[in-house]
Amino acid sequence: MRLALYQPDIPQNMGTLLRLGACLNVSIDVIGPTGFDMSDRALKRSAMDYLSKTDLTRHLSFAQFLDSDQRNQGRLILTTTKTDQIYTDFEFKETDILLLGRESAGVPEEVVEKVDETITIPMQNDMRSLNIAVAGAMILGEALRQTTGFKATGFKNK
Repeated sequence: MRLALYQPDIPQNMGTLLRLGACLNVSIDVIGPTGFDMSDRALKRSAMDYLSKTDLTRHLSFAQFLDSDQRNQGRLILTTTKTDQIYTDFEFKETDILLLGRESAGVPEEVVEKVDETITIPMQNDMRSLNIAVAGAMILGEALRQTTGFKATGFKNK
C-alpha cells in the first residue's frame, strides 16, 4: 500500500500524512511541484522527527511518477468528491496506490484519465470536502483493514 500526494500545497497536511505513513509503515510518494519548500530541512518542521522514519519518494512531475517503479506496482486509486463509489464498498488490494489531490484544486482531468479507479467519502450534501490528511487517514485505515496491513511485522498489539 502506498499514498501518493499530488502537488500538495499545505505543508502541515503533508507533514501529517508523512507521520501517518511512518506510523503505519506505508510508503509516501510526493508528486511535484509542491506549493512549498520540499527540502528535508523544511519538511522536518511539519513532519517532525518522523521524516527519517518515512519511506518517501519525491517525483518532479506526474509524468515522472507515471514512469516510476512505484507507479507500476499496483492500481492507482484516486480519492475524489466526483464519484459515487464509496470507499468502504471498494475492494482494496495490498499493492494499491491511494492518490490524494491538491487541497485547493484536487487533480486536473488529465490525471483523472490515468487512474484505475476513483473512490469517495460520503458527506452531507452541503459540504464541499474534508481536510486531505483526514480523508487520507480514513481511506488508508479502511484499505489496511481490508488487506490485513495492520498485522504487519512491527506493529504494537494493545
